[in-house]
Amino acid sequence: MSTSATRDASTAGKDTQDDVLLRVRDLEVHFPIKRGIIFDRTVGHVRAVDGVDLDVRRGQTYGLVGESGCGKSTLGRAILRLEKPTKGTVVVDGVDLGTLGAEELRRTRRRMQMVFQDPMASLDPRQNVESLLTEPLRAHADAMPAGLDYDVQVRDMLEVVGLPSSATAKYPHEFSGGQRQRIGIARAMILRPALVIADEPVSALDVSVQAQVINLLEELQDRLGLTYLVIAHDLAVVRHISDDIGVMYLGRLVEEAGSDDLYERPLHPYTLSLMSAIPVPDPEIEDRRQRILLSGDLPSPANPPPGCRFHTRCPFRQSTRCHDEVPELRELAPGHRVACHWAEDVRDGRILPATSAFDPTASGDLVPPDPAANAVS
Repeated sequence: MSTSATRDASTAGKDTQDDVLLRVRDLEVHFPIKRGIIFDRTVGHVRAVDGVDLDVRRGQTYGLVGESGCGKSTLGRAILRLEKPTKGTVVVDGVDLGTLGAEELRRTRRRMQMVFQDPMASLDPRQNVESLLTEPLRAHADAMPAGLDYDVQVRDMLEVVGLPSSATAKYPHEFSGGQRQRIGIARAMILRPALVIADEPVSALDVSVQAQVINLLEELQDRLGLTYLVIAHDLAVVRHISDDIGVMYLGRLVEEAGSDDLYERPLHPYTLSLMSAIPVPDPEIEDRRQRILLSGDLPSPANPPPGCRFHTRCPFRQSTRCHDEVPELRELAPGHRVACHWAEDVRDGRILPATSAFDPTASGDLVPPDPAANAVS
């Protein structure tokens, strides 16, 4: 049975209870690599997203983490059809977006909005705030109530995001980074969407401003009943805001679990390495704890490694299976999925990290069984 089929079978009985708003199955986004002087020919593909399955429940926040270049942002854009998927399905509130025509997709986008990473790049510098916030209302005027007062809607939304009504006459360059991000959030929320994809919403902001924006997102979720897919590389931010978390590596999900469960019991070697890099404020604990260091650089998505894509950097890799067998994203505990052949052995301490973290040929050390444990008393 395929991974997607297994996932559907395992969640078939929970759809009513969980009320899944967003369902993604086997989603792929491959960008062609073209060469030629006169006639372009395709010589390969960049596999930015390569077979992702995930569910986001209504009213919940799903955090998506991973290092730069793993395909997080491309996945978010493909869900909203800002990038056309190469393969796979995206179902939002029971509607398969791949079956919609251009006009139907435009109408459906009212219920799906995005907060972009760089507000200065996503806000038109030639439009003032009033124009920026009115534009979505005019674009979806056919779905708005008759006689809707746009000015009132704009002022109310500015108040919700903590900006004065006098901001309507100003332009994006007249605001600070945090204020510009609030304008971007207001533009996404003014249509009262069901699903909001936030792509690195606080990565370019100061720490104090990050807290303000995160608190704003949580307040808006409670007030408007929003569902979030938050894309980030800051693990602390994701843990604070997310109900469920997915970890991506080189275009694929390698681990997925509830927020607390993932941070308390990470099972994939890549997640373990990410968690070990989080600083601990207690200096004594920081000195004692083990750091799991990765060897080598992130492979190119145009030529991903065979077998497990993480095996070229994994300190727990073994001489069998890792190099030639693709691990299935399987459930090791209720709601906790891991794509690793040796996850149980790593979890139970039967495999330890390689003694030489920077040796690309080193393998994780197998712990020999204890004869006394099997002795008959």
